[in-house]
Amino acid sequence: MKYQTVIGLEVHLQLNTRTKAFCGCSTDFGKTPNSNVCPVCLGLPGSLPVYNRQALNFAIKLALAFNCQIQEYTKFDRKNYFYPDLPKNYQISQYDLPLSRNGRLDIFSEGQPKRIGITRVHLEEDAGKLIHEGSESLVDFNRTGIPLLEIVSEPDLNSPQEAFDYLTSLKNIIEYLDVSDCDMEKGSLRCDANVSLRLPEAKELGVKTELKNMNSFKGVKDALAFEVQRQSAILEEGGTITQETRLWDAESSKTISMRTKEGAKDYRYFPDPDLTVFIIERETVSTIEKQLPELPQRKIRRFVENYGLTEYDAKILAASRKAADFAELCIRDFPQTDKKEIVNWLIGPLLSEANQRKKHIDELGLNHRELIELALLVQKEEISHLSAKTVLGQMLDTSKTAGELIREGNLGQISDSAALNGIIDTVIRENLKSVNDFKAGKANALMYLVGQVMKKTAGKANPKLVGELIGRKLSDA
Repeated sequence: MKYQTVIGLEVHLQLNTRTKAFCGCSTDFGKTPNSNVCPVCLGLPGSLPVYNRQALNFAIKLALAFNCQIQEYTKFDRKNYFYPDLPKNYQISQYDLPLSRNGRLDIFSEGQPKRIGITRVHLEEDAGKLIHEGSESLVDFNRTGIPLLEIVSEPDLNSPQEAFDYLTSLKNIIEYLDVSDCDMEKGSLRCDANVSLRLPEAKELGVKTELKNMNSFKGVKDALAFEVQRQSAILEEGGTITQETRLWDAESSKTISMRTKEGAKDYRYFPDPDLTVFIIERETVSTIEKQLPELPQRKIRRFVENYGLTEYDAKILAASRKAADFAELCIRDFPQTDKKEIVNWLIGPLLSEANQRKKHIDELGLNHRELIELALLVQKEEISHLSAKTVLGQMLDTSKTAGELIREGNLGQISDSAALNGIIDTVIRENLKSVNDFKAGKANALMYLVGQVMKKTAGKANPKLVGELIGRKLSDA
């Protein structure tokens, strides 16, 4: 492209505390509208806020995971704007003394590693929610005051794909920390994007537009791709870009102008007089830092170094913390040096079952030793791989062991040559074209004949033995 794309992302993350940021109201999702409210989160006269200590600890934990510098002094400010879902007509946020600054996140995108700077991670409270029904708009204040973190990236992203990969990596780390459920459908994780274009040799950034109303990472990627094309077309025609906020319309796959973009001066920030400056002690930070779990990138490296996994396999297994813990139990206790067999089961049949059931592999209720037992039965040729996949589904449905299900269903693998020869003879008589193809040197014909035997035996025949027997019969014929 003629222009360089410059993208910065602002991620808003609800913390999964039991109570709100400045009051004792519940944060439970899905309650009756306007039932989880009190004078503090509604901003009624005479009410005073007190910050949630658990939210502060979660915020420090997350900032440390992104290698941010925790500030010794931090304070809250009032961000003033008028909107129906903001009962105080200001949002308690942070301006010049945020919780943390100067972090980073290393990503791997489009075949290349890249470091993305994180400008700041700061504390704030969430606003309410507007519900539009026909010509009317209703407001639910239950979400008002829920503790929120804003994670602001540097404008280091240069393509929609990089933005997608950054968000995926970010969410992965947040889930490892267990500080938020990251559910975009509930609004627990939301993302705004700033995008501008400039000539490659230009030093100054172009005029940016802010994109909102994107409810998935794919939505962010699609909105950015559209906006890059829109801005490029304007510049090519000699026009100028207006600094504005635009909404993403997923149905029409385009962005729509919402309002002229505000700047910091428009919000008239000033220190919140009801909240004092916070002094964050080094001991507190050190204690929280020691509680950090092993994060995804480190876990991936360890899986590769300790267990001989490929980086591709390790990334799949490290996609979630609990799933990675389950996978490690399986890999560690698998009684063979080469772990590929059990890894194949984890990223193949087991992951497939989890996806079909819309669960993570750790949520399937399967004991890791039962999966190991099933994998070993296949290795010992006591059951075919095809039958074993059926057994796995039955194990998840019934909580029975592999051995019990194999005995009940008579699913043991047929490895008796005498028992297989009659079936093979029938298959050969019924498939003379494939027989002739095999004799003509077409190797795939043998696989077809093996498949026919497997079908007649309901997947119980030993496929390796079947292939040997068919090959021997046709070679001798």
